[in-house]
Amino acid sequence: MMTVAIVRFPAREEALSVHEAREMFSGSAPSYLEVDGLLWKAYLRSDDGLTVGGTYWFRDRASAEAKFNDGWLEGVTAKYGKAPTVEFFDTPVVVDKATQSVLFESPVV
Repeated sequence: MMTVAIVRFPAREEALSVHEAREMFSGSAPSYLEVDGLLWKAYLRSDDGLTVGGTYWFRDRASAEAKFNDGWLEGVTAKYGKAPTVEFFDTPVVVDKATQSVLFESPVV
């Protein structure tokens, strides 16, 4: 079964504009092409620009847990000054408008 992880960093002291968010996120985006088991990642920015994070779609729970391990948590906490929250969700059904399909299992990537 596919797994979605939602990662949120605590509110920032200063709002991040959409342009600033795009600049910040684009630097790390290519590195996610190499993450084992990752199907999709979407960077997130709240309307007020104070909260950022991401949604990560994985082939399975084991891949998600392997990515968000203690070393990852320590690294991002050191980088951003605050620890994020990470929530895992089972994803039993996905509607893929791009391919006009309904997925019950992870696509082969």
